[in-house]
Amino acid sequence: MRKIILSATLLIAVTISAKAQFSLGIKGGVNYSTVNSDNFKNSSVAGYQAGLFARIGNGFYVQPELYLSSTGGHFDSNDNSYSAHVRFTNLNVPVLLGAKFGSKDLNFRVMAGPIYTSVLNNSNNFSANVNAAYADFGHYKSSTLGYQAGFGVDIGAVSADLRYEGDLTDIDQNYGQRQNLWALSIGIKIL
Repeated sequence: MRKIILSATLLIAVTISAKAQFSLGIKGGVNYSTVNSDNFKNSSVAGYQAGLFARIGNGFYVQPELYLSSTGGHFDSNDNSYSAHVRFTNLNVPVLLGAKFGSKDLNFRVMAGPIYTSVLNNSNNFSANVNAAYADFGHYKSSTLGYQAGFGVDIGAVSADLRYEGDLTDIDQNYGQRQNLWALSIGIKIL
C-alpha cells in the first residue's frame, strides 16, 4: 500500500505542467491526538511531527508530504475502574489539494486530502483490569486511511499550517477506536 501511495504522489508531481511553481521544504510541529473508543472516556495526548513537504502549482496546488509523528490517547472507563494509555509512532503520507490567495511573499492557503498512516511502533499501558476484562483490547492495525483539512499562511520562505485529521478506518475494529488530531506545524521552503 505504501508503494502505491508513494507512486501516485510521484505520478501527480510529474504530470503537473513544467511551468508550475515547485517548492520543497522541511516541517515540524505539535499535535494533540485522541483515540476515540465506544467503551471508554478519552482524553488528548500531545505529540510531534517532523518531515518533508513539496508544493506543486500556482493558485491551485498539490502538496504531497512524508513525515514521522507521535500520536495516541488516554482512556478511562465510565466508572474510573479501568484506564489505558497508548502511543503510536507513525509514518504519514498525505496528498493535499489546495488553493492559495495573496501575493508571492504573503499568501493564505486552504487544503484538504487523504492521508495514509503506517504505524511503525506502538507502546501501551493498560491497567490490570483492562487486560482481564478486555483480552483483545489494544490489537491495533498496522495502517489506517484518513483525511486532513486545514488552512495555512506563507510569509516568504516560512510556511505555517493548522489542520484537523480524522480516520476513515478504525485502528481497532473490536472497540470502534478511531484516531483524530489537531496539528500545528511550521515549515521552511528550501527550494
